[in-house]
Amino acid sequence: MRAPILALKDVRLADGPNMLFDGVDLALDARNRACLVGRNGAGKSTLLRILIGQIEADAGERTVSPGTTIAYVPQEPDITGATVLEHATSGGAPSYLAEAALTAFGMDPEKGTQGLSGGEIRRAALSKAFAEDPDVILLDEPTNHLDILAIEVLEGQIGASRAAALIVSHDRAFLERVTQRCFWLEHRQVRRLDAGFAGFEEWVEKIEAQQAEEGRRLDKMLEREQHWMERGVTARRARNEGRRRRLIALREAKSERNRENRGTMTMGLESSGLSGKRVAEAKGLSKAFGERVILKDFSTRILRGDRVAIVGPNGAGKTTMVKLLLGELEPDAGSVKLGTNLSVTYIDQSRAALSPDMMLRDVLTPLGGDQVLVRGQPKHVNAYAKDFLFKESQLRQPVKSLSGGERNRLLLARALANTANVMVLDEPTNDLDMDTLDLLEDLLADYEGTLILVSHDRDFIDRLATSTIGLDGTGRAVETPGGWQDFIAQNPGFFAFVTKAEAAKAAKAVAAQAPPPKPAGKLTYKDQRRLAELEALIAEGPGKIAALEAALADPGLYGRDPAGFDRLTRALSAKQAEVAAAEEEWLALEERREALESGR
Repeated sequence: MRAPILALKDVRLADGPNMLFDGVDLALDARNRACLVGRNGAGKSTLLRILIGQIEADAGERTVSPGTTIAYVPQEPDITGATVLEHATSGGAPSYLAEAALTAFGMDPEKGTQGLSGGEIRRAALSKAFAEDPDVILLDEPTNHLDILAIEVLEGQIGASRAAALIVSHDRAFLERVTQRCFWLEHRQVRRLDAGFAGFEEWVEKIEAQQAEEGRRLDKMLEREQHWMERGVTARRARNEGRRRRLIALREAKSERNRENRGTMTMGLESSGLSGKRVAEAKGLSKAFGERVILKDFSTRILRGDRVAIVGPNGAGKTTMVKLLLGELEPDAGSVKLGTNLSVTYIDQSRAALSPDMMLRDVLTPLGGDQVLVRGQPKHVNAYAKDFLFKESQLRQPVKSLSGGERNRLLLARALANTANVMVLDEPTNDLDMDTLDLLEDLLADYEGTLILVSHDRDFIDRLATSTIGLDGTGRAVETPGGWQDFIAQNPGFFAFVTKAEAAKAAKAVAAQAPPPKPAGKLTYKDQRRLAELEALIAEGPGKIAALEAALADPGLYGRDPAGFDRLTRALSAKQAEVAAAEEEWLALEERREALESGR
């Protein structure tokens, strides 16, 4: 059995008076892709920083295989240099690999680093990490601010990379596609599941059921020992001193268990009253900014209670679409009729409404005092903050001291105090842990008002949306009943031109920037091995493609198993693309081999 490439053994770290890690063991094997899952505040980001050596633990060991290179993309990357290409090469990556990575993520390598959007910052940081071709890559919430197409590019980059990966993410669909192992950070320790994220939640449920049973047994034992104490320990003090110590130990165990229970977030959401049956009716909408066309001749009707998801690449005009539908922006052509009695609240992905230097208390009570008006009823700010898992001491801290997940919870706390019958959620899932996401989904599912959801989280969309509007960035907009999977199944190839254009740009960048091969009389050993691998892949490809096509030919498959149909469709596209790429690479290697052998 090979030793892990990067590992922690019995790591302990205190955060002030509280233990953050108490005996953490974690090992990454070469080329293995794992996720690190845990609640906001459990210490996931801190654990990544210990792994890369930015933070030194109070106790325990960190071991790294000799010569191992590590790339790290934090939650809030710092982009340096005049251009994103300078940033991508700042860690020593060759220019041609950096340019290819940037282009694959849809970035212009010569784009300046000033004024980048959240998505552009994320893509520039990811490009730098992959261009360095590391042995280990650590990613902290890598899908934040990425559109769905960019997330799929990221999935491809992770799959093609030789690096071992440890990923912190709340995006279930993303984790299911890329992981082979799960680490669960809970109660200051890490548990390991040697399977991908698809099996994580069932595994956790079993563990929690066992812990609940152990808790019940501990409570009964404590009750018996307490009863014994009350019936006369003093008369038998010497003989029963050991039993008394056992009781004290039981009490400490229960106290520790209670401290470990972080509590449950309490959210509420209330409509401000029914709007008219029609919320918005758009006919023939068109909108452009100069030569950039956002929307062409789009019509839709949103009724009370609808949950409309808006998806598409960054810059396609999703926020513009929201403003058009709510009458906040005039279309160039067409019309929008709004319903009656509409009250709208926003949760904005940019968190622009949160001033970094504001105290949490002031965010929740902008008019002063110590009361928050929660859906029309006054509630003390301390109690309301506790509903969202904020401690009383945190109310006197500035917003800038909060983690990304805590800032998003703060935005939710402020927004959900209001009553509204139309709620616009712009990337609401960024940085939220899965427990909070589940609670938010339940809350929104029971909401009587209308939701307009802009999100990159495919699982979140699939669980909530009654219809999905896709924007392709050229003005085309299509609406399909259901969520993301339904949209893709019913509109195959809708975003294909985007990915094809990015792939073409990446290929052009590699061709233009790659250094010329060194002259040699024959292929290198590595190239010979690769040629053999490609020949095997090309030989087996048609059979696998035929098997997938045969499965998809079943006329009843989509009706029985829409998710299975989608998986097979994606697998077929991926296999066809893989074989096509293999054939092109094989041809290039064969041409090089012939040229070398002929002396040309």
